[in-house]
Order: sequence, then C-alpha cells, then structure tokens
Amino acid sequence: MVEARRVVVKVGSSSLTTAAGGLDADRVDALVDVLAKARGERPGGERGRGERSSGDRSGGDRSAGDREIVLVSSGAIAAGLAPLGLDRRPRDLARQQAAASVGQGLLVARYTASFARYGIRVGQVLLTSDDVSRRTHYRNAYRTLDQLLAMGALPVVNENDTVATDEIRFGDNDRLAALVAHLVRADLLVLLSDVDGLYDGDPRTPGTSRIAEVTGPKDLEGVSIGSAGRAGVGTGGMVTKVEAAAIATGAGVPVVLTSAVHAADALAGRPTGTYFHRTGKRSADRLLWLAHASTPRGALRLDAGAVRAVTQTGGSLLPAGLTAVEGDFVAGDPVDLLDESGRAVARGLVNFDARELPRLLGRSTRDLARELGPAYEREVVHRDDLVLLRP
Repeated sequence: MVEARRVVVKVGSSSLTTAAGGLDADRVDALVDVLAKARGERPGGERGRGERSSGDRSGGDRSAGDREIVLVSSGAIAAGLAPLGLDRRPRDLARQQAAASVGQGLLVARYTASFARYGIRVGQVLLTSDDVSRRTHYRNAYRTLDQLLAMGALPVVNENDTVATDEIRFGDNDRLAALVAHLVRADLLVLLSDVDGLYDGDPRTPGTSRIAEVTGPKDLEGVSIGSAGRAGVGTGGMVTKVEAAAIATGAGVPVVLTSAVHAADALAGRPTGTYFHRTGKRSADRLLWLAHASTPRGALRLDAGAVRAVTQTGGSLLPAGLTAVEGDFVAGDPVDLLDESGRAVARGLVNFDARELPRLLGRSTRDLARELGPAYEREVVHRDDLVLLRP
C-alpha cells in the first residue's frame, strides 16, 4: 500500500452527499484534502521539500509526490436530485438521466474548485461499457487516462449516466472502479464506503467482527454479505464491493475496502478496513471488460465440437459450429456463446448481424465464400474478441 505508485480511489454517493441528497461541500473537501496529501500537495499548490511533480517519471527515490491518483466518483445522480425537486433517486431511466445531466456538472465543478486549492487540475472522464469493450475504444480510454496522469492532472471518472442505457451500463461504480484499476494498470484500488470494512455479518448486529484480510474466495465461505449502507442515494452495497474486489484482485490489483473517514489511513498504509490480496496475475488486455462490463445483446448456440474448440483448444467460433441464433444484435455487439444445455461458456464480439446468421448455420466458410462472397469467409466470433466465462 505504501509503495503503490498509481492508485485508483472509488467513493460512493453516500460519502459525498447530505441525507437530503445534495452534495456536502465539507465531505468533498475532506476527501480532496486526503487525495491531495497522498500526491504530496499542499494548499496553494506548494509541494513538500524535495518532492517531484506527479508527471515526472524520471528516476530517483519514490516520494508522495510521485504518486498518481485516479478518482472514480459516484454522486452525479444524487447531486442532481435536490436541484430538480426530487426527494429520492427516481426509478425510471429517463429521470435518472436528467438528474445525472444536472448533477454531473455540479459534481465536477465542486471537485474542480476543491482541488484548485492545491493547484491540481481535474480532468473529467465519462465512460459507458461500450466505450471500453471494443478494442479501439479501449485503447483510446487508456491513452486519455494515461496522458492526464502524465501531465499531472487528476482524472475524475464516472459512468456516463446521462446517455447510458440499460444495455451499456456498468450498473455500479464499484465494478467500474475495478475495471478502471485494470485499465490504467494501477498498483492499488481503494474502495471507500460508509462502512469501515467487510464484516462477518451485519455490522449493526452486536457480536459481528471486521474481517482484516481476504486472501481468496475460501476466506468468504459462510460470510453473510449484505448491504448496510445508506439507502436511497447510491446503487451499490457490500455485495458489489466484494464483487469488485474479486475482479480487481483476479487481475493482479490488491484492494483496500474501508470507510471514507479512514481514507487517509488506507493511502498511508496504516491498518484499516479489509485488505484483499491479489489472486491472479496482471493482464493488459480488454477481455476483462468484455467479461465483466458488457451486457450481451443476444446469444449463439453451439454444437459440442464448437464448444470444445472455443473452451479447450483456443479456437474461434466458425459458422459450422452454430446451431441457433437468439436476440437482435448487429456486428460488433457482445453475445453469449451457449453450449448444448443452454449454459453460457463464453462471451464475444460478433462479426455479423443477427439477421445474417441464420443462413450461415452449420456451413463451412469455404462454401459460404463460394456462394456469398469472400466477406463470408471469416469467423463468427474471432478468438481475439472472445473471453471464457467461469461456471
């Protein structure tokens, strides 16, 4: 935690807003104070003696000024409730998007003003799952975030709630934070909540204990993971945080889960909250996003031979292995690949529209090229655009 150079910090709506739903300026300023200190900044834009700019990648001893922070912040919808006269988070998508449209500007303006006390520039990055599950969009997102950090700015990331539909939503910013940590190759992910860690039961119940460390899924067997956060403001709970921790640690990024009031302890490496150890190796490909951030627009049913080719031999999905097509999708959309029992074994980006595929079922690419042209002598889902799903 102390040695982590690039850190992603996620903060939830309940840690930034008042009980009525509006932004709490004091809470925002308190969080900014912690993040600025973690970067080695002082009020007025001064840095500690001997500290370098966060954009300086030259050699030398690591210091607080060498640390880079990416902030994944909820709060746009919550910030827009009061200005629009809403007393609680609306359930329908249209009003949620309206609240996000109003609230996102207020949220970033508040961060911009607060970080300005330290001379820190803020860059807003709004994402949908579509922005990063496709190869070119994924590269663009990485380059933007990496360049902001290289130039000493602090990216503030949020889901693009104003335009995101149910089909292209992450659903919660905990999962978005885990995926951003993977995208920017972070050394640490800090999940801030209104609960000071993971407990072995409801933390409001006497006798429950905080779990200090999680080394893998077995440590969570028998643990009742519920939601004890403030209702009516955010979308996440303890379940989404544990799921986000599993995504991040599986991609080689350790996670600290604690409350916003203990953010300084987490970033300073002092014992706090729950520490999730790495369970997998760091990976640089976007397939993690395809597995965890995409919503399938349809499904393709495979015969036994195609299932073996996809899951065991590392092959692409060819038309000859298709038995049925489900859903309405276009080329480039994510689809699930189903085995003969209907279980999803993989997900991939399809190369054909749903209306094109029925006449390709069970046929070889050579026959299709001869009858329909060379454009049909290709994979339905290429191996590079395919990820296996865990049972």
